[in-house]
Amino acid sequence: MYRPLSEAGAFCHRVVTNSGAFKMSTIRIRLGRPSDRPSLAGLFHALWPTSPAEEHSQELEAILSRKPPGTLPLVVFVAEAHDRSLLGFLEVGLRSHADHCDPARPVGYIEGWYVAAAYRHRGIGKQLLAAAEDWARSQGCTEMASDTQIDNELSQSVHQRLGYEIVEHAILFRKPLR
Repeated sequence: MYRPLSEAGAFCHRVVTNSGAFKMSTIRIRLGRPSDRPSLAGLFHALWPTSPAEEHSQELEAILSRKPPGTLPLVVFVAEAHDRSLLGFLEVGLRSHADHCDPARPVGYIEGWYVAAAYRHRGIGKQLLAAAEDWARSQGCTEMASDTQIDNELSQSVHQRLGYEIVEHAILFRKPLR
């Protein structure tokens, strides 16, 4: 049921922005590629600062070469400016299930979503999400799921504005066994 990705132009979107000091410009949403790894590692580190950029870079090596660590597909979409700099990313994968989703079908899952602060509120995150949703549909998904930290109000707000509904609040526990 899972369809392989073709590198040539698949899931390519163009975003035209015109906001504030950022002059009218075209942003390209595309699949990440191995040459994006250094820039993406920095963006991953900005979203997940508890892990060093080098660790993110090692993780990205497998994902960007289309050999993700698990058995289910996982890809990264990037927002690329006209000067080829990366402004954001959305990492999306398939999961066999997600809470409150149909357990009989795989579900697209937003693993990470980040747009650099200077480029937010211009529709870039929305276009990254649209590309991820298109990709999930192409993989046979009928639902997308995501999560965020309970105190991340920006993420919660963006998800809701883009049609996602809160299905549960949770507090996670851990106890080391010695």
